[in-house]
Amino acid sequence: MKLSIISFLTAAGFATAAKSNPFAPKVSTNNAESAYAAKLVRGAKTVRSLEGQQNADIDLTSYSIKFEKCQFVKEFAGGEEGGNNNNGQDGMNNFLQTKRFVIFRLCPNSSCSSCNSGFGEYLIDLDTYLQATTEYVQQKQENMCETCNTCYEMAQNGNNNGDNNNAYMCQNIDTSSCYEECQNIDNMEANGYLDASEYIQCQQLQNNNNNGVVYYAGAMCASSGSRIKIGVFTDNQCSTLAENMDIDNMLAGDNGYMKLSYHKLKSVFPETECVASCVQEAENNNNGEYQQAQTAEICQNLYEAAGKCESTHGFAAMKTYNNNDGQNYYYNQVRNEEAVCNYMQNVMSGIYDMSGEISIQGGRSVTGGGPATTGGQKFALTFFALGSAGLAGYAIMLHQQLTKGAKANLANQGGAMA
Repeated sequence: MKLSIISFLTAAGFATAAKSNPFAPKVSTNNAESAYAAKLVRGAKTVRSLEGQQNADIDLTSYSIKFEKCQFVKEFAGGEEGGNNNNGQDGMNNFLQTKRFVIFRLCPNSSCSSCNSGFGEYLIDLDTYLQATTEYVQQKQENMCETCNTCYEMAQNGNNNGDNNNAYMCQNIDTSSCYEECQNIDNMEANGYLDASEYIQCQQLQNNNNNGVVYYAGAMCASSGSRIKIGVFTDNQCSTLAENMDIDNMLAGDNGYMKLSYHKLKSVFPETECVASCVQEAENNNNGEYQQAQTAEICQNLYEAAGKCESTHGFAAMKTYNNNDGQNYYYNQVRNEEAVCNYMQNVMSGIYDMSGEISIQGGRSVTGGGPATTGGQKFALTFFALGSAGLAGYAIMLHQQLTKGAKANLANQGGAMA
């Protein structure tokens, strides 16, 4: 059952307790605890670096990005928001705003499938995560198809040797499979499909016949947070889900209704593999000199934008800063980390459903396949239940005493009159 605003606030209080790819895109080189936590979650905006981080030199080349969970969180719109937002319609919704988060990890390159030690865990808003990862996947896809088409044309022309660079490039390319894949991508719309990644930013749906009702499409969490899909919403913030509305029935094209292809989008939330390696492969420059491997841009951007929980998981890269600014950032990070880790644990705990509401079943288990309620929550529910029962019993006792007293007074008055 969904909780009221008072129960929401109460429950929220108790709840807080690879290998390198030959197609990888080119990349460039690139304060109190409570106050930091408030800044982290307020408005689900991109969290920029702390003072000094822009000059901190951290080496992430030994790590890869792994998606962990997508989660909407409805929270009290306090502080700078002043309780005003456009997410809801009336009443309680005016006091709530929906935050959209992704939790990801930086895992050692050799442990993407397990990633159970020596990792860092990070919280970032959904839009920032999707923008960075889909751009990476798009560039990777374009590089792959460019290479595949070159190798395919060489094979078709009987020029299997080609020049030395092309011959080396095509050694491990299966042109029969990659060429078909690239042709499907190029002809996606002609085959009745639209790229789902084009709808990750909340936008009004066009050409839909809904009797004048306006709907919006945007990214949402699905499958208990293990997937990201495109949903239909009733507001321009894409926070209120339109019940029983299927996006595939609302996308009109020249040849009728279109369906969404998740070919690209599904690459940003793989189940066991990592999304991207953080190493930009070393290569020779124009003078033939060997260049040292550098941190990939996608990792640098996500790392700088995210809230960080590192030391508790044994993350080693946070100790590799090699200048004073880096050391200052390291100490700031440690000082703020407890607030971030606690909030991240709250988001991961399973107390929120896919719409961001706190939800429980039977007073004992949280929805969405999450763990059982915590000891603090059980104590609170038991305390409130027993307290309510005690007050009810006390009220009954007082009522009985007052009733008996009134009868005795009437009896005495009757005897005196006789």
